[in-house]
Amino acid sequence: MTLATSAMLAFPAIYRLPTGYGLEPKRMSNLTITIATRESRLAMWQAEHVKALLEQRGHQVSLLGMTTKGDQILDRSLSKVGGKGLFVKELETALEEGRADLAVHSLKDVPMELPEGFVLACVMEREDPRDAFVSTRYPTLASLPQGAVVGTSSLRRMALLRARRPDLKIEPLRGNLDTRLRKLDDGLYDGIVLAAAGLKRLGLGERIREIFEPAIMLPAAGQGALGIEVRSHRQDVIDALTSLAHSTSWLAVAAERAVSRAMGGSCSMPLAAFATLSGDTLTIDAAWGDPDGVLELVCVRLSAPVTDLASAAALGTRLAVDLRAGVAAVGGSILAPGEPLGTT
Repeated sequence: MTLATSAMLAFPAIYRLPTGYGLEPKRMSNLTITIATRESRLAMWQAEHVKALLEQRGHQVSLLGMTTKGDQILDRSLSKVGGKGLFVKELETALEEGRADLAVHSLKDVPMELPEGFVLACVMEREDPRDAFVSTRYPTLASLPQGAVVGTSSLRRMALLRARRPDLKIEPLRGNLDTRLRKLDDGLYDGIVLAAAGLKRLGLGERIREIFEPAIMLPAAGQGALGIEVRSHRQDVIDALTSLAHSTSWLAVAAERAVSRAMGGSCSMPLAAFATLSGDTLTIDAAWGDPDGVLELVCVRLSAPVTDLASAAALGTRLAVDLRAGVAAVGGSILAPGEPLGTT
């Protein structure tokens, strides 16, 4: 099976693309729904947001807060302890055991391949997908002095930062958003890089000193978007989520995640992918970088008309072919499709 065929088969007929947060197209039975969520302040905000939207549509909704292994292991980078799946496994177990009906995720934390019996049933309207520079002393990344300490544990951000400012000292930064801000305020870093979406959702936009445009720091696949995961046999829940889906956001992240999937991407790969839709034309940019700053940054772009999730994913898969060729040309090493993930 080709990568393009695999990408198209990844989107079964249950997926529809409504235009946004409207009323449901037909009268549906009201459901009693339990949402599984991480217990960080940002995750709870996201779950409460979905809860409110479902309650507006007549459903009875409660939250099941959970602590995941990703929240507990803070002394090592995710690429060394199991990857993004550490943030979703416990939530998936709650779905499997029937203790919850759906799980709300920050989509960039969701592995590219879901376990059998689980589906991504809804992608909601995207918040600001860009990265943000936060500092108590410096107004911009460019204003940081040589040797300044910048905090991030994202290999993508490390690679992009080193490509722009090889003189900086990049130090690991783990923990939820509040923990990261506290470490900055305690003087452990001269600046840190965070997702703008999380800061804005929690009303912390005033902490942002600089927003990085995608041309400067390309976002991660799915950054800023919320994804809702359900068991594949729960057609009643899938139907209830239809009016929460946002077509433009879903098409963009379908292409982005297809790039990452084709590259074998996870938190163990310094990979960025970001797509925008203009009319029916989807343009996707992707970048691969060297976290050590030794190899040249590889950037590729591809555009094509898209009509559905399958064609968006196929575009992302085609772009990954060009990206792989570029990485090979600069002497980089990445996994072949289907290989077990490592720490490249």
